Amino acid sequence: MPHIASRYLAEGPRVGIRHFSYEDGAEFIARARESKDLHQPWLFPPTTDAAYAGYAGRLIEDRSKAGFLVCAKDGGEHGGAIAGFININNIVEGGFQCGALGYGVFAHAAGRGLMREAMGLVVDHAFGPMRLHRLEINAQPGNAASIALARGAGFRLEGFSPNMIYIDGAWRDHERWAITAEMR
Repeated sequence: MPHIASRYLAEGPRVGIRHFSYEDGAEFIARARESKDLHQPWLFPPTTDAAYAGYAGRLIEDRSKAGFLVCAKDGGEHGGAIAGFININNIVEGGFQCGALGYGVFAHAAGRGLMREAMGLVVDHAFGPMRLHRLEINAQPGNAASIALARGAGFRLEGFSPNMIYIDGAWRDHERWAITAEMR
């Protein structure tokens, strides 16, 4: 039987991860709009064609970033649909070999454990083919879902940074979580 190549960079039982493409814009924008109440005040993914084109372009073209779409594999109503995204930003090579994760789930996929499975795939990909050594997550202290995802993926709490990132019109405090290749 011939081998059929997967459309995913990595896949688990319920999700696959793949890179962003410009062609994903319409679905991504629709999912982001449907998920506004879930995301805010923590996250503001692009909700227009122009904003998506700029966002995806940075993830596709900038070597200091890697963007992964999380796609549900189930055959139900949302089978193959984009369930969320996990991006590795600020990738530093050389002696650091690290990056900072940003992520979000879309409302139709929230609470189903898909992001936990996808986080494992992204971490394995980062420590494997990407040859990174350390990944970091910065989460606002009140964002219980984001912190639970970090903790569930094996990240350890390393500290607290007041007024760290400018989000929604103000400088926000963040907890700093990290994992290294040795911890996997």
